[in-house]
Amino acid sequence: MRSLERYFEFERLGTSWRQEAIAGLTTFLTMAYIIFVNPSILAETGMPPAAVTAATCVSAGLASILMGALARYPIAMAPGMGLNAYFTYGVVKAMGVPWQTALGAVFLSGALFLVLTALGIRRWLVESIPRPLYAAVAVGIGLFIALIGLKNAGVVVPNPATALTLGNLRAPATLLALAGLVLTAALLIGGVRAAILIGAAVTTAAAVALGLTKISGGAPPLEALSQTAFQLNIPAALQLGLAEVVFAFLFVDLFDNLGTLLAVAHRAGLIEKDGRIPRIERILAADSVATIAGSLAGTSTVVSYIESAAGVAAGGRSGVTAIVTGLLFLTALWVAPFLGVIPAAATAPALILVGALMMAHTAEIEWTDLRAAIPAFLTIVAIPTTFSIANGLSLGLLSYTMLQVLTGRARSVTPFVYLLSAVLLLRFLYLGSG
Repeated sequence: MRSLERYFEFERLGTSWRQEAIAGLTTFLTMAYIIFVNPSILAETGMPPAAVTAATCVSAGLASILMGALARYPIAMAPGMGLNAYFTYGVVKAMGVPWQTALGAVFLSGALFLVLTALGIRRWLVESIPRPLYAAVAVGIGLFIALIGLKNAGVVVPNPATALTLGNLRAPATLLALAGLVLTAALLIGGVRAAILIGAAVTTAAAVALGLTKISGGAPPLEALSQTAFQLNIPAALQLGLAEVVFAFLFVDLFDNLGTLLAVAHRAGLIEKDGRIPRIERILAADSVATIAGSLAGTSTVVSYIESAAGVAAGGRSGVTAIVTGLLFLTALWVAPFLGVIPAAATAPALILVGALMMAHTAEIEWTDLRAAIPAFLTIVAIPTTFSIANGLSLGLLSYTMLQVLTGRARSVTPFVYLLSAVLLLRFLYLGSG
């Protein structure tokens, strides 16, 4: 046990087995929704829901354990929201691509990731991100997940005239979420380490007592996995016409993972003073292998989850947090009916409060230096308003480069950042032409 504590650097990080276990459970509770949401989206491609549920649990479990054991970071992984929608609606339904071929495209994007990681290109990318954008990404993601929490709680709802508006605060589920928010906030202020976990548990118990939630259908047996596992069609995905699809998976996964990595590592205090992220090669390798493994199991791209910030807020500092989350995902293969009882009203307060905690990073931005402040602001605003970490980081980096050039500081920008900015500009021009 002592050797494991040394491997995971418990003493240096000021953590313990109990603290890491609570953090892992907290992360799991905030992202367990993917077990039910991912199959509901991918089922529209014709994929068997039971098999996708099993693939979701297996891929999330193994990927999170790999991230925790290899990279030793408290970052959990699972099939990504947004990319699963693109897989279903943008590729399979819009382009008429069979889901087996789409899985092949996901495999190829993961393989390309692994090659880029081995060549050191992905590390160069991470280390090329200007320092002001590190904090901006963390703040933008904080607003993003807080907005998701408010939406899940029913506090804000869509509105055709104003995009968003105030929801029905008298709705029972919304009232319960607000009560959970106040309770969890009070526990946090009181210094209770497991505040987020306790708040979610109490809110869930109240939902059960009030009849606001119920146990869903049972989890499928592991045998169902055979209906999607190793069913991908790589030769078909190699066709030139699908190069665009592979690139889309590659690009969005790259920047979403980069944003999550920066935000969670920043929040946990794991970034060194010179801006370097320790063991970054292992992080990127785990991410690449996770996407490949996910496609083999039968699900869309596996990504790092920003909900990991909830575990960090609960005290998670080492890879044990991610390992605990991964083990819970594997266990979920058999206990999914019990997970279905956790309502959105119970996890929404956690997302809102984690967003609030991440606002502290605004103090790290030099707001009087407009060359840094304007790109940082654009990054912060674009992430929640476009519902995309990739869009926010792309806009921030592109504006940073342009402002440096236009204000006489072109030499301060590295050649790699110029190349990346050119690629981002082409991406925005392509997106704007659709």
